[in-house]
Amino acid sequence: MKQFEEVKRLVAELEGDADKFYNKGNSAAGTRVRKGMQDLKNLAQAIRLEVQETKNKAAGK
Repeated sequence: MKQFEEVKRLVAELEGDADKFYNKGNSAAGTRVRKGMQDLKNLAQAIRLEVQETKNKAAGK
């Protein structure tokens, strides 16, 4: 659950940069959004693997 909270925190942090990029044309903010989205992708993959592992352990009982 800790990782899920981290996803929510990252999304909240990116909101300001996304606004700057899309509404104000700030290209540096776009770079930060891209990096943040990559971090989110990696974190989401880690969560997927953890959920699958937990599910498999529960099925093996």
